[in-house]
Amino acid sequence: MAFKINLNEVQMKPHPKFEGVKVGYVITKEKHPELSIIILELDSGVEIPLHTHEKEVDSIFIIEGEGEMYMGDNWQTVKKDDIIAIASKELHGLKAKKPLKCYVVHAPALW
Repeated sequence: MAFKINLNEVQMKPHPKFEGVKVGYVITKEKHPELSIIILELDSGVEIPLHTHEKEVDSIFIIEGEGEMYMGDNWQTVKKDDIIAIASKELHGLKAKKPLKCYVVHAPALW
C-alpha cells in the first residue's frame, strides 16, 4: 500500500478538542491501520496539554515555527527542522511560542 500526498493539498480543519489548533488528515487508520499521519498547526501561544498515548509512538517533525515540547520530565525548545520521538505511555505536550506547523506520525494509527 503506497501513498503520495502533497502537503499543499492537505485540507486543514479545526482540531476536534483544542481551540487554536488545526489538523490535516494525511493518512488515517481507515487507509492504513498501522499508522496515521497528520499535519498540526498551532497558533502562537496555544498549548496541547500534557497527555500520553496508550499504544501509539509519536514521531513529530517541526516544519515551521518555534515552541516547547514536554518530554523527559521537562520542557525543551523545539524549532523548524527538529524531529521528536515520543514512546507510548510517555507524558508529553506542546506549546507554540510562534505559529507551529508539525508533521506527526502515530504508529499504530491513532486517527
